[in-house]
Amino acid sequence: MSKIVFVNRYFYPDHSATSQLLTDLACDLSVMGKEVMVIAGRQLYDNPKAALPVVEMVYGVEVRRVRTTTFGRVNLMGRAIDYLAFYISAILLMIRELRTGDTLVVKTDPPLLSSFALGVAKLKGARLVNWVQDVFPEVALALEVKAIPPAAARFLVWLRNASWRLAWRNIVLSEAMKKYLLGQGVKESTITVIHNWSDGKSVFPVQEDENQLRIEWGLEDKFVVGYSGNLGRAHEFKTIMDAAALMADREDIVFLFIGGGAQAEELRLQASESGMKNIVFRPYQHREMLAVSLSVPDIHIISLLPSLEGFVVPSKFYGIAAAGRPILYVGDIDAEIPRILEKESCGYAVSIGDSGGFVKYIEELSANQSECHQMGVRSRKMFDRYYDKPIAISAWANAIQAEFQE
Repeated sequence: MSKIVFVNRYFYPDHSATSQLLTDLACDLSVMGKEVMVIAGRQLYDNPKAALPVVEMVYGVEVRRVRTTTFGRVNLMGRAIDYLAFYISAILLMIRELRTGDTLVVKTDPPLLSSFALGVAKLKGARLVNWVQDVFPEVALALEVKAIPPAAARFLVWLRNASWRLAWRNIVLSEAMKKYLLGQGVKESTITVIHNWSDGKSVFPVQEDENQLRIEWGLEDKFVVGYSGNLGRAHEFKTIMDAAALMADREDIVFLFIGGGAQAEELRLQASESGMKNIVFRPYQHREMLAVSLSVPDIHIISLLPSLEGFVVPSKFYGIAAAGRPILYVGDIDAEIPRILEKESCGYAVSIGDSGGFVKYIEELSANQSECHQMGVRSRKMFDRYYDKPIAISAWANAIQAEFQE
């Protein structure tokens, strides 16, 4: 029996978005009767020293974790060494485990993994499927990572494009991402758009008076503007912080940041030095608490640098919709998510730097919480139609089954 082999640095019990998505898909395909293996690292996203088991079964999925260096995400050089160690270990394991007819599904952590996996797939007679979560090196270049000189960037693009063009299938997250791949010479017949998702059974609206975190955090009588997830370099926070400063005298409105990341400490320091008491920080919550934590805010913020549109899709979008909350998007107002928010009447968008527009929407919704609630209801209905887990898993099963039939 042919098997499906997924490769990604992180897998259960890691809480990062790519890990959670992979865990959902791998385990559900196993339940459907597929033979599934996951090749991952032994680290956790926020704990490079974790040393997870080398071999274990997770809900019917065989997990093989390779040993790597453990510098973590603190600096680019250490991260690059971790990447290299994972490339080498994962490639050796792929060579050992893959058989003719297997389907090799490669994610984009670490970057350019598909370029190395392509040769292994060809060597072993396996079918390569790229699960494109983000587009590298374009993301790094947009973030002005100076470690990549122009000549090297051009080579990396060529190498990456070859892995896209020669793959059996490229699974992308949005129409904008599909358009970009087409512009790189990838055949449309090999591209399938499958949105990321959330699990509508485990993430759902939790009423304010039943929300234990809202009570524990002392937010019962507040209108909460929330940001949940990675406070990373791909996201713009000056607009949000400026808006919070403009609303500092509103004791009924609180800005809540749940999560961590590259900009977390800087934001905490800025809030502390400015004396902004209307900003609250909380750590990542366990996945089992996601419905509760995502239901704490009355409205959620999604932020993305305009230069990254088409290269990244904020995965928090799906969980927020599942929790039945409206969204305020900060970034390119003509991008895909703002168009969805307008079409479904479940949120608003403001441009980078438009803190005044940000404040205007918050004031309007805090003054009309009935409308805010109805926007949340529409958000959940949108989720049920397009972004619930069974919809995505079914699309994935069809795509992979097509691979076996070709």
